[in-house]
Amino acid sequence: MGKIGIYGSSFDPITNVHLWTASTVAHRCRLDKIIFLPCSNKRKDKLMKTSDLHRWNMLELALKGNDKFLADDHEIKQEAWNVYTYYTLEHFKKKYPNDEIYFIMGADLLVDIAEGKWKYDQELISSNKFIVMAREGIDMLRTISRSPILRNHDDGSTFHLIDKGLAMEISSTYIRDEFSKGGEPRYLLPDACYEYIKKHSLYQ
Repeated sequence: MGKIGIYGSSFDPITNVHLWTASTVAHRCRLDKIIFLPCSNKRKDKLMKTSDLHRWNMLELALKGNDKFLADDHEIKQEAWNVYTYYTLEHFKKKYPNDEIYFIMGADLLVDIAEGKWKYDQELISSNKFIVMAREGIDMLRTISRSPILRNHDDGSTFHLIDKGLAMEISSTYIRDEFSKGGEPRYLLPDACYEYIKKHSLYQ
């Protein structure tokens, strides 16, 4: 039995911090694979700057050469109304029935679940495992203990909290802003993605 982490994001564009974070999580949590799951630009809660195709192409360029990292277009291909994390994780559990599946997320999303902002939250928390990365100013243990839905479904293995050394904040937004304002974000993302953005005049 292997251990697989599902790492969802807009990846608009993918950055070196995304890659470093995934690598660190894989190492610390002894994951065999990490699946990078770009979300669709059809989603109502996301405002994408870039087409699915460009984001997918950059993702594939960024993951080349690392056999622990896989890209999966499952969410990109879904209808927007059907994209909920609960359904997504059910899909991957069926796809990899002999593996343990973990959903990788930031502590800010843990807060959103605690505040009742996610659909199918009971089903999601009761039937899945999560790797939660620290975010500045968020007390993860306190968030879990103060939320009935989180604390009542935590059997001690539901949440793997990573609270040291993963709060590097070089965001995709920062990189897009640098490109649009004539800045130079070259070493914040993989060289192949930097060249791709230049070639296709993205984020101008």
